[in-house]
Amino acid sequence: MDEREQREMRKGAGDAFAAAFELIATPALFGLLGWFVDSRLGLFPVFTLVLVCIVLAYETQKLCVSYRRSLDEALEQRRATYGQGPQ
Repeated sequence: MDEREQREMRKGAGDAFAAAFELIATPALFGLLGWFVDSRLGLFPVFTLVLVCIVLAYETQKLCVSYRRSLDEALEQRRATYGQGPQ
């Protein structure tokens, strides 16, 4: 495995870790914020569940859009280099 392939693999692993952390940490933080608001207003699960669900849906949608964009870019690269032969 050459250096370029190792660099791409590390970048992919770093991107996956960042996405996983964001998918877990952001809803957890908003859940804590919702819990704080609920405890102040006396409405225990309302804001907690609403904020977690909204943020989780947003993060999932953002991850799907990002993945679709990366697949489209890879497809365009393949199409551009298809007829050029071995490199």
